Amino acid sequence: MELIRPGTHFNFIGKKKFTIWVSAIVILLSLGSIIFHGGLRYGVDFAGGILLQIKFSKTMDISEVRNAMEALGSKDAVVQKFGGENEFLIRIEKSSEDLEAMSKTIQTSLQDRFKGQTLEVRRAEVVGPKVGKDLKRKAIWATVLSFIAILIYVAIRFRQVSYGLGGIVALVHDIIVTFGAISIFDLEFSLPLLAVILTIIGFSINDTIVIFDRVRENIKKMRKEDLETIFNVSINETLGRTILTSGTVMMVVLILFFFGGPVIHDFTSAMIVGLISGTYSTVYIASPIVLLWHRHVTLKRKK
Repeated sequence: MELIRPGTHFNFIGKKKFTIWVSAIVILLSLGSIIFHGGLRYGVDFAGGILLQIKFSKTMDISEVRNAMEALGSKDAVVQKFGGENEFLIRIEKSSEDLEAMSKTIQTSLQDRFKGQTLEVRRAEVVGPKVGKDLKRKAIWATVLSFIAILIYVAIRFRQVSYGLGGIVALVHDIIVTFGAISIFDLEFSLPLLAVILTIIGFSINDTIVIFDRVRENIKKMRKEDLETIFNVSINETLGRTILTSGTVMMVVLILFFFGGPVIHDFTSAMIVGLISGTYSTVYIASPIVLLWHRHVTLKRKK
């Protein structure tokens, strides 16, 4: 199946000055949003606390649920609608009390308070503050170690540091943009969203390596051409593969976004942004970084 005809020549690299400015603006907006909001809004997984997803059999006003939580002594509890009119999320952040016992007490008390209702507990998550901190630390280490491993692998595979550096800069770009989207859309950063970040890292670097592999092949075939032309040709030659891969994944994620329900809405929202950024950065971040290194470092050394 050929989506792109052989010989197609879009001047991707020629737009690099414009796209670098676009990326700089998006990164500044992302960092600005994170700083403005005082960091990401961590979920129970990282912040510690209680998360209850409950559904009532009859229509229930959110103010009644809030009043019930205040009556239980949980004035700081966050109550929000989730899904249908009768479904709510109750979130209580880290506490010095026995969280497991507190969760059961809340469930029992709500059932007793609303006796005319049938209360269904659809989700109950309890994470202690220490566990939350440990998960956050491990998440940071998982991301950092994956970066180091990718840098070493790409540098060894292509025998040049510039290729590894280009891949890492593109990944940093993708992560900042995805974190920015999480902050702007006020999504809750939890373990599923950490999975999004690690997925995007793998997706983006895989696409980058495909292009770099084609560049390595074309350098041998096109010895008289400059490196910028070789990159342009290589990106065009792998364009069909990029469209098929990214398009297929995006199609599945969009289906999950529209039909998967509110439970995975945050996951799919972050994934959509990450996929767009990952595909974009492969062409407009990783490749220009290698070209800049070649122009300002490699060529100067040769002289």
